[in-house]
Amino acid sequence: VQLQASGGGSVQAGEALRLTCTVSGLRLNTMTSISWYRQAPGKQRELVARSSIFDGANYADSVKGRFIISRDSGMNAVYLQMNSLKFEDTAVYYCFSPDIWGQGTQVTVSS
Repeated sequence: VQLQASGGGSVQAGEALRLTCTVSGLRLNTMTSISWYRQAPGKQRELVARSSIFDGANYADSVKGRFIISRDSGMNAVYLQMNSLKFEDTAVYYCFSPDIWGQGTQVTVSS
């Protein structure tokens, strides 16, 4: 099973980006949870958003109301729509499902 993150880039504060985590080797609808984490320079990796078949979507307080996690079973992918980006959202973003990390995608927000 592999998770492939994409969609990062450099944007201005206030703009939006959509990250995509493409799942291969397993059908997305069999995965009980899949999450987005991020790691900023010098900081620990932190949970940003989680999609669980048991309790839906959960978000870090810092992104509530701005980020949306969603599943696309047809594309076997999970998206992270990031709106109203802030400088402090700058980080490498990773997708994760239990025991499986994808490679990261860099998001850089200029203030």
